[in-house]
Amino acid sequence: MADQTPPRSAGQPLAGFTVGVTAARRADELGALLERRGATVLHAPALRIVPLADDSELLAATKQLLDHAPDVVVATTAIGFRGWVEAADGWGIGEDLLARLRGVELLARGPKVRGAIRAAGLTEAWSPASESMAEVLDRLLDEGVDGRRIALQLHGEPLPGFIEALRAGGAEVVGVPVYRWMPPEDLTPVDRLIDAVLARGVDALTFTSAPAAASLLTRAAERGQDAELLAALEHDVLPACVGPVTALPLQAHGVTTVQPERFRLGPLVQLLCVELPARSRTLPIAGHQLQIRGHAAVVDGDLRPVPPAGMSLLRALARRPGWVVSRADLLRALPGAGRDEHAVETAMARLRAALGVPKVIQTVVKRGYRLALDPASDAKYAD
Repeated sequence: MADQTPPRSAGQPLAGFTVGVTAARRADELGALLERRGATVLHAPALRIVPLADDSELLAATKQLLDHAPDVVVATTAIGFRGWVEAADGWGIGEDLLARLRGVELLARGPKVRGAIRAAGLTEAWSPASESMAEVLDRLLDEGVDGRRIALQLHGEPLPGFIEALRAGGAEVVGVPVYRWMPPEDLTPVDRLIDAVLARGVDALTFTSAPAAASLLTRAAERGQDAELLAALEHDVLPACVGPVTALPLQAHGVTTVQPERFRLGPLVQLLCVELPARSRTLPIAGHQLQIRGHAAVVDGDLRPVPPAGMSLLRALARRPGWVVSRADLLRALPGAGRDEHAVETAMARLRAALGVPKVIQTVVKRGYRLALDPASDAKYAD
């Protein structure tokens, strides 16, 4: 509930910024990491995960493992592991699969999948106490994966950065697809997220899988807004991907993305903590330091939430600090304001109140408004 949300502090690197989350899996974890650093999170899963209706991909992957033994098999979910063994039984190769799994290093993500492994008559080599795939990845990388063949039981949306990190370490990764990715049944949240991106209502958009990125682009194309979405991601909204494979659908459309060096959620959030504040301007205005963030301003270190109309005006004034911006130009910057210049005066009054320092914006009689840029800074912003 809103009254339970802790107040945002300007000392939090993402305070005043809105970040879109497209993940279907681990969205709560990613959202919590972002909110802990002050961000407002807009979540819209771009995928849903359903069992494979056509098991030809699973059959092909299974035969590939029978023909060419892996060094390691990572089992991620109990229902997926049981489904895999049951499907193999149906094809008449169940015993062959179990025999193959007995001869490899079998890792289980948690107690449920460990139980499924033992119910099949197998024994896992190791299972993390944390039930975290990050711990599984750490173990594999610590052991060394260069030249090793690793089979990963996929369970819908790929684990953020898991496969990429293994491949970067020199491993050959074979996915065992027990589920398929589909568009969400309810497209309303995705449509809202697209609308927010187009309106520049989010400052960054996060992607933890290539299918999620592709799904969002497909939905925008269905709405006839793919070009607008790509333009927003290229120029105004920061697209942040957990790794290079995730970024491929965006890069194929010419969108430049940012990615952490380590392909995990924590480093992805840390990257945003650096990138978003770096994109925000800090201006010396009327003896104060004014930084403009996504939906807030920071005045002398204090976070000041600003209404959307006020942010539109503040950004228009900040494009040329110290220069007068006419009421007509400011009116054009206000979304849905029509032709009533009184809307500018109303929004300006609210903006000044939100900033708490009314003198940072000067009224120039019969001309418009301007940011009261400190005289010593005039030359710097003359252009």
